[in-house]
Amino acid sequence: MAENVVLVRHGETEWSRDGRHTGRTDIPLTTDGRRQATALGGPLTAWQFGLVLSSPLQRALETCRLAGYGTKAQLRPELMEWDYGRYEGRTSPQIVAENPGWSLWRDGGPDGETPEDVGRRVDRVISEVRLVAGNVLIFAHGHVLRVLTARWLGEPPDGGRHYALQTATLSVLAYEHENPVIIRWNLPPVS
Repeated sequence: MAENVVLVRHGETEWSRDGRHTGRTDIPLTTDGRRQATALGGPLTAWQFGLVLSSPLQRALETCRLAGYGTKAQLRPELMEWDYGRYEGRTSPQIVAENPGWSLWRDGGPDGETPEDVGRRVDRVISEVRLVAGNVLIFAHGHVLRVLTARWLGEPPDGGRHYALQTATLSVLAYEHENPVIIRWNLPPVS
């Protein structure tokens, strides 16, 4: 059983900075995002990892590399960001202006994924992680990590709506008396 599962959301991109839904569009980190990713390396030295996983999208993989784990990372397509379909690249206010009442957590993206689709993907990662003896490090994206957290806790995928997650942050999932828990959430790499 994994001891700690350390989640890292990738550093800033132009689209994350601007609040645009960035699912499968493979865009790089900004200069600030690269600086943030490098800063993550220090706090991560507090752990030794038996397994390092990353989304194959360049913003997560570059964050992994700059934090010092690029040579150890195994790529998992299940960790790719939510497929927003036709809402890719758009902001939530733009979407709601055209589709009042829309919620990603209820409706998903048209021609993209539903919350349940993302939940099935992350369930496969969780099954793998729970078999690891030691700590696990995961580099991925905001919404997919929020769904992974909900599923870790035994909640439905849309439970991820309760876990806000900024770019270049660390979060830690673990167990307390065999119960899955969150022990740290949304922490920047430096205080």
